[in-house]
Amino acid sequence: MFIIAVTFTVHEAHRDEFRRAILANAATSLRVEEGCIVFDVCEAHERPVFFLYEKYVDEDAFKLHLAASHFLDFDRESAPWVSEKKVERFLLLLQTVPGRSIKRIP
Repeated sequence: MFIIAVTFTVHEAHRDEFRRAILANAATSLRVEEGCIVFDVCEAHERPVFFLYEKYVDEDAFKLHLAASHFLDFDRESAPWVSEKKVERFLLLLQTVPGRSIKRIP
């Protein structure tokens, strides 16, 4: 599994616009991208900070996400609203599974 973690700090004046755009992007990614397994969107309680946790079957699936028209539209639209963006890549080693304690990733 290939994991992407993204933290966005957005300008307060654009917080609602960014929230709308990122939620639409996440929903579309899950609906149309076969390799996108998880796309969690989190928002900080008292700051205009958003955290994304994205899980893809592999790095190629993530590359397809980056080339998708819905992502490119989101990226272009939201760029002026963002003051800081941090992207990190991870490999999933251990996963919690509902109803079970853990699942080791081979």
